Parts: sequence; structure tokens; C-alpha cells
Amino acid sequence: MIRRQRLAAGVCALLAALAAGMAFPAAANAGEPTGEPTAKVDLVLDVSGSMRTRDIDGGTRMAAAKQAFNEVLDATPEEVQLGIRTLGANYPGNDRKTGCKDTAQLYPVSTLNRTEAKTAVATLSPTGWTPIGPALLKAADDLQGGDGSKRIVLITDGEDTCAPLDPCEVAREIAAKGIGMTIDTLGLVPDTKLNKQLSCIAEATGGTYTSVEHTGELTDKVNQLVDRAANPVVTPVATDGAAQCTDAPTLKSGLYTDREEFGQQRWYRVEVMAGQELRASVSVAADRAVGPDYGALLRAVTVHGREIVRGEAAGNGRTDVISTGLRYPKPERDDDSDKPTAETVCLQVTNSFSAASGVKTTPGLPLELTVDVVDGPSHSGDVASFGLGRGWWLLGVLVLVGFLAGLIWGWLSRWRVAVWRTN
Repeated sequence: MIRRQRLAAGVCALLAALAAGMAFPAAANAGEPTGEPTAKVDLVLDVSGSMRTRDIDGGTRMAAAKQAFNEVLDATPEEVQLGIRTLGANYPGNDRKTGCKDTAQLYPVSTLNRTEAKTAVATLSPTGWTPIGPALLKAADDLQGGDGSKRIVLITDGEDTCAPLDPCEVAREIAAKGIGMTIDTLGLVPDTKLNKQLSCIAEATGGTYTSVEHTGELTDKVNQLVDRAANPVVTPVATDGAAQCTDAPTLKSGLYTDREEFGQQRWYRVEVMAGQELRASVSVAADRAVGPDYGALLRAVTVHGREIVRGEAAGNGRTDVISTGLRYPKPERDDDSDKPTAETVCLQVTNSFSAASGVKTTPGLPLELTVDVVDGPSHSGDVASFGLGRGWWLLGVLVLVGFLAGLIWGWLSRWRVAVWRTN
């Protein structure tokens, strides 16, 4: 009897495993190329003599940096290529010319080997000068090549000691090259001059400046910046909607920003091929005092004025942003012609915000429009329209497994009752 119970349990487990395998396709192996641009991060660490100071959580600044680096290396996403550059780590002398050249690549920007990187960090000892400008120039060279996001994270406890090569001017020079490189700065000392210099470096490239005074804060911030490189924020493209569809700009898939006057209509055009689906959403922000009741409307309309689909939302003053969206799948063509046929869809954005007394109505309210044209459903019965998408496969398999498990359990129960009566 016990053997039969074990057999039943094994059959149920096997069915469940088969169901899971059918429902969830095999994922790509870790480290396999995905065809997407690779994000690169270069951590630039100050190893000058002042890093010996003991004022961070009872330990030295260098100890705090090492601990933070070890935790960051453990948490770095697999898709990020990470490197470590030092400044002031090798020359202990007093010759300024030599000290201002003291920057080296401790670990090359590459697929991360955590053991090797941690071993390299463990060897660091506070030594020399603070050549921030030269280190940033070299870090920019470290990140050359590739189409992914590029980010320099500078961690220092003091100002640059190698003027006249101003690190702020170096950052502006890097930004002027148009290579999309961002520099984020972290200061380990709440010093006014240092804060000003690091803020200038960050602002020149659209980065961020943060003052940290604890090891946990340093770890969290560096982790955040590395993750941000792996998932870069999409920069919206400025566009100007028109007062009518015939004059509207044609938009491709992307994120767009515009301004819309109170109660105004803005029109945009999107080309949708047969077999594709248009997905659009809009957010309108109240960046000034407005009336308590308002709404936003997004409509997809044909060039002849016929409404296809709409999305609308209303607010009552409890939020500063209101959003809505829509989806429009264009069916496949019934004929056998290979000639592509595109339909021009007009997107109309309307708001019902009202200005409070004495509030300026210009410039218009900021709006953000997302347009995405993707491959549509493979056939008219695609269950995505019911909100389940490919989840129907999982639901069907689970029903089948439940049915089979019920039959087996019922048969076992009847067999046990029969044995019990016999005995």
C-alpha cells in the first residue's frame, strides 16, 4: 500500500514538472549574448593619503570604501561590464608633476570576475595625490567602444590637487564629445569646496552628486548607480504637436515630451502596418495651481475623423499627474499581396485642466507621450484581448494536471477503501 502511495506521489510530481516545463520556456543561459548593448561602468576611487583618516563609522575612509566595493561587486548585474580605476594609489613622494600622473586601471572594464576584482581592491593602501582631472580623462578612455550606456562613478574625500587641469572643465570636455558618458560623484567629506567641485563635475555630464558619511550610504548609492547603468533611463524627445491631424508630426516608437495649453488639443500621427499593434499612453502634469476637477483624453482616430479607440482618466486634485492609454491592433490583410500597407493613425491628446485664479496659462502643461508599435496578435483568437496573454497555456496545462491528479487520487482512494473492506 505504501509503495502504491509513493508511486502516486511520483506520478503527480512528474505531471507537475511537465506542466512547468510546458508553461515556462527555457531561459537563456547566464552569460550568453543577448544582442543588446552592453552597459559599462568605471569606478574611480581616490586612494590618496587623506583616505587614512578615521571618521567613517569608527574606521578609515579607505576601509569604508573597500567594504562598499566588496558589497557592490557581489551585487553587480551580470549584464554590466565593470572596471576599477584608482587615483593617488602608487606614488608616495612630493613631486607634484609625478603625483599628478598617478592614476591606474586596477581592474579593466570587462565581464566581472568577482574574486579577481576583490583581490585587487584588498591590495589598496592610501598613498599619494588627488589627480581627479587626469583620472577622469583616463576613465573616459577606459569606457570607449560599444553602444551601451557608459557611467563613471567617482568616489573621493578631497578636491583635485593637480590644477590647472580643472576636473570640472575635463567633465565638460567629455560631455562635449557627445559620447553619452555620465559622471556621478560621491564625496566622503561634507566640505563646501569639495561639494561645489563634485557638483560641477556631475552637472556637466547630467550625472548626480551625493555626499555620504556612512559605509551603508556609500554601498547603497554605488549599487544604485551601477543598476542605473544596467537599466538606463530613456531620455524623452521633444516634439511639437499640431492643432489638427493633417499638420501633425509623424512619430515612431519612443518617448516624447510636449506642452499643451489648458483645454487645448494636440495631434500626432503614427504609421501602423497590417499585423502590428499600436500602444500609446500619455501623462499630463499639473506644474502649477489648477482647479480641483480635471481629466485627460487620448484618442486614436483615422485620417477621416472616425474614432478607433480611446483612453480617458479623471482626477479630483489629489495628484499632480494624470495618465491614460490605449491599444489598437491592426488586423492582417486577407489578400495575398506582399505589398505592405500602412495606416496613418491620428493620436489626439486633450486635457480639461483649468487654471486657478491669477495663474499663468503659458507655457502649457508638460505632457509625456509614449508610442510603441509592436507585432500584433498572431491570430484573431489571441487571448491577449482577455487580459491573460500567453497565460492561457499555463491555465490549460494546470487544468489538465488537476484533472489527471484527481483521477489518480480518486482511483487510489477507491482502492484503499476496497482493501479496508477486504481486511
